[in-house]
Amino acid sequence: MAETMTAIAIEGGKGPAEALVPVELERPVPGQGQILIRVEAAGVNRPDLLQRLGFY
Repeated sequence: MAETMTAIAIEGGKGPAEALVPVELERPVPGQGQILIRVEAAGVNRPDLLQRLGFY
């Protein structure tokens, strides 16, 4: 696997959909008894939108 990964971050900690930005992060290293799972896609639903706006 690559040493970095692409993630989606909320610029400024909260905000509208435009605040979601792709960032490169260091790939986490699983500890003993843990595994690392590659996520290809993830859904965004209403609680995610409310949390991003600071209401949830």
